[in-house]
Amino acid sequence: MTAAEKILAAHAGRQQVEPGQTVWARVDWCLANDITAPLAIEQMRAMGCDRVFDSGRVVLVPDHFVPAKDIASAAQARVMRDFAREQGIVHYYEVGRMGVEHALLPELGILRPGDLLVGADSHTCTCGALGVFATGVGSTDLACAMALGELWFRVPATVRVEFGGRLPPWVGGKDLALFLLSQLGTEGANYVALEFTGEAIAELPLDGRLTLSNMAVEAGAKAGLVPADAWQSDGEAAVAAHYAWDVSRLEPQVARPFSPADAVPVREVGGTPVDQVVIGSCTNGRLSDLAVAARILAGRKVHPQVRLIVIPATQDVHRRALKAGFIEAFLEAGAAVSTPTCGPCLGGYMGVLAEGEVCLATTNRNFRGRMGHPESRVYLAGPAVAAATAVAGCIAHPEEVIGGGPHRG
Repeated sequence: MTAAEKILAAHAGRQQVEPGQTVWARVDWCLANDITAPLAIEQMRAMGCDRVFDSGRVVLVPDHFVPAKDIASAAQARVMRDFAREQGIVHYYEVGRMGVEHALLPELGILRPGDLLVGADSHTCTCGALGVFATGVGSTDLACAMALGELWFRVPATVRVEFGGRLPPWVGGKDLALFLLSQLGTEGANYVALEFTGEAIAELPLDGRLTLSNMAVEAGAKAGLVPADAWQSDGEAAVAAHYAWDVSRLEPQVARPFSPADAVPVREVGGTPVDQVVIGSCTNGRLSDLAVAARILAGRKVHPQVRLIVIPATQDVHRRALKAGFIEAFLEAGAAVSTPTCGPCLGGYMGVLAEGEVCLATTNRNFRGRMGHPESRVYLAGPAVAAATAVAGCIAHPEEVIGGGPHRG
């Protein structure tokens, strides 16, 4: 069996499962945020269930619209807060102690390889980087999981993605994700479990692996796994497809509007003027992302016609970035630094775009209207390209900025 099949079989109490088979499986963790939890709570109560299956196995994180941006978002957060108190939820994280859920959860250290996690958010697949079968579900399905501690799954086929070679400078997990999307398209991995292997993955730090797994869903995948510990695929396990690329000469990637799969080497879009740069989100708001950005921004200024917004993904990332001097570098450069929130990624707040504005973001989606007005445009890239772009005022390769290259007039 593959790693994904082994995890589902173990949680379904079976010796073996096969792709396409439907199983009932025990879930280890349920995850929800301030947008999806209220719906799940409503559905759980509509089912006639008064208590969650295990108050220590439900994780509730207000992260999308907090600190509350308006009365409606305050009401949403209150529903979840009241429920957490009523149920004695152990893993409820309030403003000031929270983070973007998919960054916070790995940071907490409560997941183990081989766990089964369901979350009412499509980027729950992020935790596949920990060897967890982690997948997004709707709020109604999450209500069932919170009530019963079980849920049905159709076992996905596995597609193996092998990245060979050593990563060049300025290339990280985001670039691998965008490159993969450019090869597979946004529907090229529909309902399969992507399994990441190869020399480049072995050398990729955990933060980069989390970024890669985070964007598995952008190709339609059910999960994006980096198998770990005892949960490795068997050598003879059948996979639906096996892709292999040597990435030793890969350039930093940029996805053009309006699809994360429309990715090209950064030099193909170099010189494109931008109005705003966002560094953060569940995709690239971790400490190593901020370290890369700070390396480029330190001693330089954000271009006068650009707004740079930096959002550390969790409170701990913010604190560690402060101690490391990264926050000081951002402030000196002219950036706005925020408390953790998903806000601008989905056009919620903290960076909504006006008509005609162009943004380069380290987030994971650039669909039309994703970050604001339908006539705004969003490019996606990793933190190195983002920081370089903020300085240059136009999309730029980090080496160009480090070397004093092209600069928007």
